Amino acid sequence: MHSTFPRKINMNTETNATDPDLRDEYDFSKGVRGKYAQRMKQGSNVVVLAPDMAALFPDSDSVNAALRALADVAQRSVKQKAG
Repeated sequence: MHSTFPRKINMNTETNATDPDLRDEYDFSKGVRGKYAQRMKQGSNVVVLAPDMAALFPDSDSVNAALRALADVAQRSVKQKAG
């Protein structure tokens, strides 16, 4: 199976001795920890599904549809008990 975007690997590039995933040319010395954390916290709502649920609900649309159906049933149930 071929990828749409073939990866080029430069075998001459040395990796960082402390972290093999970081190459020596990466410079985070001026990086700011958590710079976008507050913005991400405000603008996203990430939920991690258990593997068995992820198999049943493969994308956000299917999860949202199921939750809306459940919320609708729950609201009707509360209204019937109250009325």
